[in-house]
Amino acid sequence: MILEDEAATVAVGKALASQLRPGDVVAMTGDLGAGKTTLVRGLLHALGHDGEVPSPSFAIVQPYEDLDPPVWHADLYRVENPAELAELGLDSLGDGILIVEWPERVGEGAWPDALRLSLEILDPQRRRLTAEVPAAWEGRWPPQ
Repeated sequence: MILEDEAATVAVGKALASQLRPGDVVAMTGDLGAGKTTLVRGLLHALGHDGEVPSPSFAIVQPYEDLDPPVWHADLYRVENPAELAELGLDSLGDGILIVEWPERVGEGAWPDALRLSLEILDPQRRRLTAEVPAAWEGRWPPQ
């Protein structure tokens, strides 16, 4: 799927929000500036978050516990060792939703049931979005 501009990336986030279920994980890859956090902004605003949606690059995990179900937005760019994942507590979120940027930083086997989205920069405005869709997401992605 080609995303022509930032508005299209936000729209994909909104569409994704409508498909989320408690316990879901969405893993997003792409270079710096590819639009991962922009997509998450659209998703969180569609779920009812009214405030700012900063990139969690420095905090690593940004919780949105006011949402129902709660959402945790993680950016693993600064994680250097897969063992650090246990310290973050991302494996025990219960019925929450986990959105992970840079999941490859903790190894390929993390979150095997996650919807895996990849954003590729085509030019300053356009992005290519591709997806790996596990069985748990069949019929939900791409949204109809």
